[in-house]
Amino acid sequence: MEQEVVGSFVLLVIVTLLSVIQNAFFASKLEHESKNYTGKVLQRGGSSAFDRVFTANQNCRDAYPTFLAVLWCAGLLCSQAPAAFAGLMYLFVRQKYFVGYLGERTQSTPGYIFGKRIISFLFLMSVAGVLNYYLGLFFGSDFQMYIKTVTGTISPLLLIP
Repeated sequence: MEQEVVGSFVLLVIVTLLSVIQNAFFASKLEHESKNYTGKVLQRGGSSAFDRVFTANQNCRDAYPTFLAVLWCAGLLCSQAPAAFAGLMYLFVRQKYFVGYLGERTQSTPGYIFGKRIISFLFLMSVAGVLNYYLGLFFGSDFQMYIKTVTGTISPLLLIP
């Protein structure tokens, strides 16, 4: 592939690969807890520690397809760098959620709420990219530079709770 083509989505690939590594970490935690409790792999029992790991892993897996969809849509249709930054923040928050869920469930709430904000931001970036495409198609207006400026400015603000 040409360098320019790869450069237009390489940050999204890096975030996606990091999320795969994170999912493998979550799965290994689940497997480890399962072995500690029952001696058999992946049998759900009554252990509260296992239940917490299982539930945290399941919740992260449930949100994963949505995360990937909005990450790639936002990065390809709007702006790669802010989308990748938001993706990294989402991975950090998801880690915080997972670890918080292993303690008390109330410790996971900030990670959950912040993760929803990041998904919403990526969704809005995706919608802005789609709207920009159709505005350019029907009216000849291209607001891509304005959208990139706004999303680049807003993405660091995601760090503010």
